[in-house]
Amino acid sequence: MEDRHIVELYLQRDERAIAETHAKYGRYCHYIAYNILSSNEDAEEIVNDTYLKAWNRIPPDRPDPL
Repeated sequence: MEDRHIVELYLQRDERAIAETHAKYGRYCHYIAYNILSSNEDAEEIVNDTYLKAWNRIPPDRPDPL
């Protein structure tokens, strides 16, 4: 799914936004977090925190690109 469609889901407060974000960026985000933390559990927690922060910031923010 394209970023603009994912952002629209966030703007509509549709929980599918998180699932689509995870499908598109989850592995990459986990990879980055794991390389910093060297712990799968901590990396997973950080990625989930990132999804929560995105949920709380969109709206009012409208990122381009996501």
